[in-house]
Amino acid sequence: MPLTVGTKAPDFSLSTKTADGPKQIKLSDNFGKKNTLLLFFPMAFTGTCTTEMCEVSGGLNAYTNLNAAVYGISGDNPFAQEAWAQKEKITVPLLSDYEHKVAKDYGVMYDSFLPQMNLGMGGVPKRSAFIIDKNGVIQYAESNDDARRLPNFNGIKAKLAELK
Repeated sequence: MPLTVGTKAPDFSLSTKTADGPKQIKLSDNFGKKNTLLLFFPMAFTGTCTTEMCEVSGGLNAYTNLNAAVYGISGDNPFAQEAWAQKEKITVPLLSDYEHKVAKDYGVMYDSFLPQMNLGMGGVPKRSAFIIDKNGVIQYAESNDDARRLPNFNGIKAKLAELK
């Protein structure tokens, strides 16, 4: 079960690959400063994930204006994420949950992703969105079992506007 609104968000530190090299991003570094939007997605280089991250990248200023940091999280390694971001011009910081620990902590991992294809891929994150306020409390939670269904970005922006 995904974590619910009102729950203290589990803190984490995940790797990202920047132009300056690998870097650790810690969720709690935003506490007291800004809200955080976490966008879990199944995997890089796939159709719906590319659509989602490109759309969010194109509208990143809207989130910045709402005093929110935005992070995309998948189980891909940071080097694959960086290659995908460069190919698709994705500007959302992508965080590598390679061991699927954060997806598990937030309750948004598949037991088996695409079981009909017999890939044996457990732990892949479901397409999910969480808004964490400046106090580290979840204020919005959405998780979709259907990997093709995008989060409700209008609802997300409305909640961020309330928290601003």
